[in-house]
Amino acid sequence: MSDTKTQQILKGVILAGGLGTRLYPLTKVTSKHLLPVGNEPMVFHTIKKLKDAGITDILIVTNPDHIGAFVSVLGSGKEFGCEFTYRIQEDAKGIAHALALVEGFAAGENIVVMLGDNIFESSINHVVSDFQTQKTGARVLLKKVDDPERFGVANLNGNRIVSIEEKPIQPKTNYAVVGVYCYDSTVFDIIRTINPSARGEYEITSVNNIYIQQGKLEHSYLQGEWVDAGTFAALVKANNIVLNRKE
Repeated sequence: MSDTKTQQILKGVILAGGLGTRLYPLTKVTSKHLLPVGNEPMVFHTIKKLKDAGITDILIVTNPDHIGAFVSVLGSGKEFGCEFTYRIQEDAKGIAHALALVEGFAAGENIVVMLGDNIFESSINHVVSDFQTQKTGARVLLKKVDDPERFGVANLNGNRIVSIEEKPIQPKTNYAVVGVYCYDSTVFDIIRTINPSARGEYEITSVNNIYIQQGKLEHSYLQGEWVDAGTFAALVKANNIVLNRKE
């Protein structure tokens, strides 16, 4: 996979909105995505995963309270060898709601979306490479976990995902859909068709299930440790992953 080819085909998106209420009072004056993990702000790790996969044209979505801090910390992207664009999500109405803001930036190109509070031990290069072999559709990344009820859970039939359930009380499998999503340009049309969930959010699971119905959702598996660093315990684990990796 050449970096040139990747940059021509794919654009990167980092979703870094949300209020981080589970990490209060650490998030009283800053975004959780700017909290330190290892020796860097959390979002640096996400940027580096995209950069390592050859993706340097990156849009960052955050909320009105933190946009100034993101611009101050990240700047234009020159320091990272990237080019950053910013969008503001005025209301916290879910991942798919935030993703809808990306349509103009995507400009018909395929996108790789990462949640800014997900920390990975290994690279995402294989899922990006797998996605590039697809002509159309979407690809998600799965990881076997001990607590699948906390996540979107993939129900599998052989090597196919037949449905995804958001935070099920009784999960049918223990394969969580982690915070990396690859989409073709039809994702924005799909987002326009979905309705808010019971909690009032536009769920990315709803988007992925439509791709399943169309027979256009593929998946890859994540190797190594992963954490959604949205709680104090998870933040400690994220620090351990990064510090051990550096050692």
